[in-house]
Amino acid sequence: MDERTKQLLTLGREHYEKRELDRAEHYLRQVIERGVRFADVLNMLGVIAHDRGRFEEAQGFFEEALAVNPNYTEAALNLAVTYNDLGRYDEAKRIYQAALVRGEQGSGTLDPFVKGKIANLHAEVAQAYTDAGLTSEAMHEYRKALQLCPHFADLRLKLANLYRATGDLDAARFELEEAVRLRPGYIPARVALGVVKLSLGDTRGAVEQWQRALEHDPDDKTARMYLRMVGSGPPVAPTGSAGGG
Repeated sequence: MDERTKQLLTLGREHYEKRELDRAEHYLRQVIERGVRFADVLNMLGVIAHDRGRFEEAQGFFEEALAVNPNYTEAALNLAVTYNDLGRYDEAKRIYQAALVRGEQGSGTLDPFVKGKIANLHAEVAQAYTDAGLTSEAMHEYRKALQLCPHFADLRLKLANLYRATGDLDAARFELEEAVRLRPGYIPARVALGVVKLSLGDTRGAVEQWQRALEHDPDDKTARMYLRMVGSGPPVAPTGSAGGG
């Protein structure tokens, strides 16, 4: 790599880290135009394209990044999100699950306590971005946290709330379903999943989630309120054990 390309690459990465995406894109595009196909460069361009709403272009960058480095977990997660935005939900779920497995295998030497601590730091940054109204950046940080600790159901709930706020109900439903799968007794996630299902027109599914929330805590006021709001709905036959805690 010649010195000019190295300089462009350094500038692109620096601006990207500062979230100066227009400037980052300007330099990173020059890098790939010079024939350099680094996986992280392609991933950064994919994130920028996604942030601009250019989902098909983002898909191409993420897929190329994975062609360069099939074990690039962040690019895989970003591709899953992009597939979801394009309505390719089955592919999104497949890529997402595979990425989580890869991430767990790849970071297996990292102490679980350390992974949890780093994940919580990402969550704190995400909350700061949320407070500042920077939703896209907040989502990015929550996904980083979940890459380290995919079993953190509370972070899935927070990410789902951001998806719901931006109108991406299918992505919100996916995160909440994962949260209640991991922690069947996590009432806030069940209540939120009920709200999302109701918004998607699945009243029966919403009622089931709120009823299951009450199985874990009969005094939960929010679940009771929603059930009263929909007139309790029809009796829902359980699809499996509510178990867990």
